[in-house]
Amino acid sequence: MPGDKSISHRAALIAAIANGVSHINNYSTSADCAATLSCLEKLGVRIERHGHNITVHGIGRQGFSAPAGPLDCANSGTTMRLLAGILAAHDFVSTLTGDDSLRSRPMQRIIEPLEMMGARISSQEGRAPLLIRGGAALKPIDYELLTASAQVKSCILLAGLNAKGKTTVIENEITRDHTERMLRWFAAETETGKAAREPESARFAAVTGPAQLRARDVSVPGDISSAVYFIAAAALLSESALQIYDVGLNPTRVAFLDQLHSMGFEVTVTGEPEESNEPRGNIFVRALRPDIKGPFRIDGTIIPQLIDELPLLAVIGSQIEGGIEIRDAKELRVKESDRIASTVAGLRSIGCEVKEFDDGLRVAGPTRLRG
Repeated sequence: MPGDKSISHRAALIAAIANGVSHINNYSTSADCAATLSCLEKLGVRIERHGHNITVHGIGRQGFSAPAGPLDCANSGTTMRLLAGILAAHDFVSTLTGDDSLRSRPMQRIIEPLEMMGARISSQEGRAPLLIRGGAALKPIDYELLTASAQVKSCILLAGLNAKGKTTVIENEITRDHTERMLRWFAAETETGKAAREPESARFAAVTGPAQLRARDVSVPGDISSAVYFIAAAALLSESALQIYDVGLNPTRVAFLDQLHSMGFEVTVTGEPEESNEPRGNIFVRALRPDIKGPFRIDGTIIPQLIDELPLLAVIGSQIEGGIEIRDAKELRVKESDRIASTVAGLRSIGCEVKEFDDGLRVAGPTRLRG
């Protein structure tokens, strides 16, 4: 499988602000991850490309050079939000921009905490382009996420590397923890755990700054968000079976497999030793048993861990007796596109009966799909 996008972004960004040379194996070849490398190079970071591997010559926590022009994040919200956290402490003016889709996405959710830390940011009514005037001494903060977002959490933690003291982010719903894992791998002082508050799912992540990161080599596992399409096809195709090797098995990313198992699919996971602080292993899946019946419902605190896979689960639900209902997923409307609307339109175009809600959808099943 191609390298995991989420881990690739973080490996490159954190390696760039570490001291020394880092080798990253199986770096994602996606356009989003290419945008991250392009922005880093415009900030003075030397990057060597060797097929699916890259070498990053880190220049330290505040070693970026002022870019000659705007930093184009293309369609990558991860690039823009995480890089904003790093740039907030650099003593120059920088502009983060992107394509039409990225410029329409909400950025106030990172502007607010960064300004609380002392950054100065101008935007287009809470959207990109973002003009960041760095150089101010950042203050550590305790911040509660109002919307579950690993990107916002990561932005704050990366800014916290340059603040004197402990910066803590509290989330009521569990989100991807790749940034926390990668920061620990590069020797940052981090803490994670259950928050002493309600709800039961509340967690915290903290980083103590100013940090001095040490270069490390990183092995990026296969991207489970890419693997799920092959897994879904194998699960639905009669008498089929599929084995996928060396894919990332981060606990915050395997909810899709858990959902398939709860629906009655045969899914087996075999773990391998961790590399670069990330679990990995192999996945085996066998076709759907004919006696599986719904309806199935997905909602609540599990939604942030399924945010990329919900449209695919809707397709799978169309093949199960009783169908599927997905709720509490309003965040899908502010991704690179309105994924609820596009999923509904796509399903209807192939013959599915779908009801659309503000925060999700209901799909009837089983349905004979038409091409």
